[in-house]
Amino acid sequence: MAFRVSEEEGKLIDRCVSLSGLTKQDYIIRRLQCRDVVVRGNPRVYKALRNQMAEIYGELKRLEICSGENDELLYTIQLIAETMNGLKREN
Repeated sequence: MAFRVSEEEGKLIDRCVSLSGLTKQDYIIRRLQCRDVVVRGNPRVYKALRNQMAEIYGELKRLEICSGENDELLYTIQLIAETMNGLKREN
């Protein structure tokens, strides 16, 4: 099965997959079946979180005001915060 997405949608999917620690296939199947994506802490997830936080930090430094044009950035921040909270509860 194959489907097409825009470049922005593809980046968002890739970001969500890397933060989940799942394979892209497993992530997409879980989301399509409306099942929860449970993130288990492992070195790959921590590295993805660290890299995303570095990108966000760079963007926040660049932005003076976080406006409606930055919905993708806000979504990523929310996703990372939820993931980190889940990892904290796991420990």
